[in-house]
Amino acid sequence: MGGIGENRAMKLAWSLALRDLRGGLSGLRLLAICLFLGVAAIASVGSLTASIVAGLSSQGQTLLGGDVELEATQRQADSAELAAFANAGIVAQTIQMRAMAIADSGESLLIELKGVDANWPLYGAFALSEGATAARPSGTLVAIAPALAERLDLKVGSSFRVGEARFDVMGIVEKEPDRIGDGFTLGPVVLADMDGIAATQLVQPGSLFTSKYKVKTAPGIDPAAVGDRLVKAFPSAGWEVQDRSNGAPGTRRFIERMGQFLALVGLTALIVAGIGVGNGVSSWLESKRPAIATMKALGAASQTIATTYLIQIAIVSAGAMVAGLVAGAAAPWLVATLASDLLPVPPQLGLYPGPLGLALAFGVLTALLFAVVPLSRARRVAAASLFRGGVEALPPPARSAAVTAGVLALLIGALAIFTAREPLFAALFVAGAIAVLLILLALGWAIQRAAKRAPRPKAPLMRLAIANLYRPGAKTVQLVVALGLGMTLFGLLAVIESNFARQLQSQIPDRAPSFFVLDIPNTEVDQFRGLVTGIAPKAEINTVPSLRGPVVAINDTRVSDMKTIPEDAWILRGDRGLTFASKLPDGNRVVAGKWWAEDYSGPPLVSIDVRAATALSLKPGDRMTISVLGVELEAEIASTREINWDSLGFNFALIFSPGALEGAPYTYMATVGVPQANETALNRAMAERFPSSSMIRVKDVIGQIGNLMGQLASAVRVASLVAVLAGVAVLIGAIAAARRARIYDAVILKTLGASRWQVLAAQAIEYAGLALLVSAIAFGVSALGGWLVVTETLQLDWDPDWIQVVITIALGGLTVIALGMAGSLPALAARPAQVLREL
Repeated sequence: MGGIGENRAMKLAWSLALRDLRGGLSGLRLLAICLFLGVAAIASVGSLTASIVAGLSSQGQTLLGGDVELEATQRQADSAELAAFANAGIVAQTIQMRAMAIADSGESLLIELKGVDANWPLYGAFALSEGATAARPSGTLVAIAPALAERLDLKVGSSFRVGEARFDVMGIVEKEPDRIGDGFTLGPVVLADMDGIAATQLVQPGSLFTSKYKVKTAPGIDPAAVGDRLVKAFPSAGWEVQDRSNGAPGTRRFIERMGQFLALVGLTALIVAGIGVGNGVSSWLESKRPAIATMKALGAASQTIATTYLIQIAIVSAGAMVAGLVAGAAAPWLVATLASDLLPVPPQLGLYPGPLGLALAFGVLTALLFAVVPLSRARRVAAASLFRGGVEALPPPARSAAVTAGVLALLIGALAIFTAREPLFAALFVAGAIAVLLILLALGWAIQRAAKRAPRPKAPLMRLAIANLYRPGAKTVQLVVALGLGMTLFGLLAVIESNFARQLQSQIPDRAPSFFVLDIPNTEVDQFRGLVTGIAPKAEINTVPSLRGPVVAINDTRVSDMKTIPEDAWILRGDRGLTFASKLPDGNRVVAGKWWAEDYSGPPLVSIDVRAATALSLKPGDRMTISVLGVELEAEIASTREINWDSLGFNFALIFSPGALEGAPYTYMATVGVPQANETALNRAMAERFPSSSMIRVKDVIGQIGNLMGQLASAVRVASLVAVLAGVAVLIGAIAAARRARIYDAVILKTLGASRWQVLAAQAIEYAGLALLVSAIAFGVSALGGWLVVTETLQLDWDPDWIQVVITIALGGLTVIALGMAGSLPALAARPAQVLREL
């Protein structure tokens, strides 16, 4: 019998819910809008990230230029290695290096010189723009990137010099299939064949160049196994290997990390929207008091009533979340249509169940979290008190509802952490969000307590405004939390973005050198100094020896034998810049161990960046082995150092003691600071006297970084816009949730003789006070959070643009006041007689 009764109650609940929904969604629009925004944000970011990563994977052969790629720095493969590569499949070799292109006008530009052999490209198509005089580079005939043609005013038939070679332009590059796989470059590409590379005479012992051998394996062969076999066959050679499954690892890591950050911003938007869900449900249930009271008076059970409204919430939530999932699934198509040029590769269009399922899970948990408490409070109110809802506060939720809400909150946090690519970063983000939420909750509670205990002002409008903060049904806490989260997020972004912009635009250029100079022959460093000081006598010159090599072993463990490499252990990925020094460089501080004596002449020692050491659990006394031109060198770790990476000088993660590397071929690098008036003359003189050296203008590097950061900032702003829209919706919902009480207050005041402007002024004072308090808290929290990100994560100086931050938060505060006033207009228009009859 109990089961039959439960079935009847459920059928009755469904019948009542569907009948009530036929009247429209007037009370649940806010619930639908907030859930749609939050779910769409997470689904969009996840789907777009997945589509780009899938695009990278599907085009792995083309992006990599082969099924397997082996890379080494400052050396080419010997005969035994070439034979092993050829035995694995068809081989194509490329050589890449930075060089200076010098036009007949004397103008010069840093380029990426890329030499290719006859087999290149193994995959994809190489294409030249219309008007090319040959199909591919040959000897002194080269193809150049459009950017080089524009900067040096070159065209087909023009000539320019690189090193000791004079090249003729035979075509402008339209498509270079493995361009993305080559990674970030500081200059436009010049494509030459191997004879052209030899003609430049730039490939010398100690010069910085990269050799890549791309292998096309037979069908059905596992490229990962081929790469692993080749590396193990030459364990001391220091080959860095990758296969077609990850053709552009740097791009992939960047996309995945950026996607994770934006997904967490989207999760913040969903949490803000969740508060809107709670406000929307509360407001809607307030409007349903007469219906609930009538059903209770007619004998309806509390469980039936709760089930009825839970069904309605579930139906509307499901519709909003489905719409959000559709919008998220469509994001790759939309971005591919409107902004495909901004993407590293075209996204692979399709449906990605993983991101959509994650967004749906977040949406369901958030909807339940913020709906369970209002439903519990409505369920616990007696029928008689429901009819007095305009003047009587709702009771607290049941303990079971509070416990359920806590469990749901933990599930949301756990889901965010354990589905993240970097769980620790996600955990810190979630912890920070919880801390901000608790601060805002405490602030809202403190405001209500302070308002209740504050002396009563003599001015009636001020007294009324203060009373509105703690009267029954006041939404002060909800408003403070919703507004605080949105304004804190905006303030945090303003702090980080303005700090970075000031670093690029003012501080960094002020102390940055004019040029980086690479590949100065170690026998001609004195002539280099003489050339610079001859043009600019007061030039600031800093030279350091430089060579490159990979880390091949940590203590007794070979890097090639490691199953996984820690995320922060970047020194194990590829070749590292190496140097030796007797003195501790400026901008470095020894954290553990000690620096060697200036006249040290013992066994090889090395000092390592402290963050890299921490990632690998290394300490002074441990051992590290590097490979230089195929020769392994083991050194004891003497110290760990904290490095000021934003100094724009030469910062090396690995610095060796004197005598450790002098026997290997090396060149010098230099930073040169000269007056701007001498820059052109120095550039031309260097191109004539040191054609094998590369001059990198620091302003150009900063400009590229600035463009990249501008794109990142735009992506963050777009993602944050969803949080802002959710915050606006929450504000509207909080105002709507208190509308009934506002109307009642306005009617009573108007009946007692208050004018509309007096009522409006009292509410303006209330919202202005809240906006001021919340803005102050948002400013403090965003400043603290920004300081941690800027100084601890980005390792930059602390110098935000406080005017920009204050303006950003002030605009948020003005928006609060404007929306609050707009929401008060219906209360002013209410007719006393009609309202009093309805109460």
